[in-house]
Amino acid sequence: MNSRSLSGALVPDALIRAVAAESDQAVSPDYAPLVDALKLHFGAALDAVILYGSCLHSGCSLDEGIVDLYAVVDDYRNAYPQRYLSLLNTWLPPNVFYIEVSDQGRTLRAKYAVISMHDFEQGASVWFHSYVWARFAQPSRLLYARDDTTRRRIYSVCAHSVITFLKTGIAALESDIFDVEEIWSRCLVLTYAAELRAEKASRARHLARANLSALVCFTDTAYPLLTSLLEKHQDDRYRCVTDSMRRRQALRRWRWRRWQGRILSILRLAKATLTFANSVDYAAWKIERHTGVCVEVTPLLRRHPILWGLKVAGRLLRRGVLR
Repeated sequence: MNSRSLSGALVPDALIRAVAAESDQAVSPDYAPLVDALKLHFGAALDAVILYGSCLHSGCSLDEGIVDLYAVVDDYRNAYPQRYLSLLNTWLPPNVFYIEVSDQGRTLRAKYAVISMHDFEQGASVWFHSYVWARFAQPSRLLYARDDTTRRRIYSVCAHSVITFLKTGIAALESDIFDVEEIWSRCLVLTYAAELRAEKASRARHLARANLSALVCFTDTAYPLLTSLLEKHQDDRYRCVTDSMRRRQALRRWRWRRWQGRILSILRLAKATLTFANSVDYAAWKIERHTGVCVEVTPLLRRHPILWGLKVAGRLLRRGVLR
């Protein structure tokens, strides 16, 4: 049995079951107050809440970091009373916001991205850029779903993300034998280069190693759709059978994604100054956390976050802090 994909192809049921098994794993009850806050904020417009990012993959305490969440909504017009936020989300999804919730004497912090179910599905299977499918090819947790139909749609999006991630990344690898950790590490490096990111190059390897058992399962269950790119060997190893012409074409597309990603990253950073409270402080904190480089937040930067943020970003790019 196969499940029809968002783009018209067939996705193996085994892959959807593997994604579901990861998505449904238990998480700390500390996430519940954040989910409740989003349910209260969006009301009937909220379809799902998904946990991803460093708090999930690194297992850090909620007291130590900022939780990364996706809030999937049915329609942007239903999600916002302010029309300009709906227009911004439609123009360049997702919108990103910051939330703090008090719980038992603690302050829980989260950064949440808002995206419609339609854009979420398109981002996993149709979008040229890797913004959605690179994130949700990796294991995530479904913290809330409106109903069983919504739950199945989220599983399907994540399964399509795995297919898109592997097809697009493996095509750029040289013809050789790789284990699953190497395949995912190298594909993650490609997606990192397609955005302005502060993470060190070793971050991709760390993520692949930390989630290796899930990635082995994802790759194995996705394999029926990857036979034009991979030849399966023993011990979870695969031979990449991409020819030189196809690899050159794939690398050219990744160069286009890199330039597209820089433009989109700058536009999203500019948009975040309108939606994300203390966006400048958050950006400085994240850069220092991932690289150890302290970015001074001056009064001028606070007053003109877009123009001076571009200046700081340019300086960090030249120094190799942002990639």
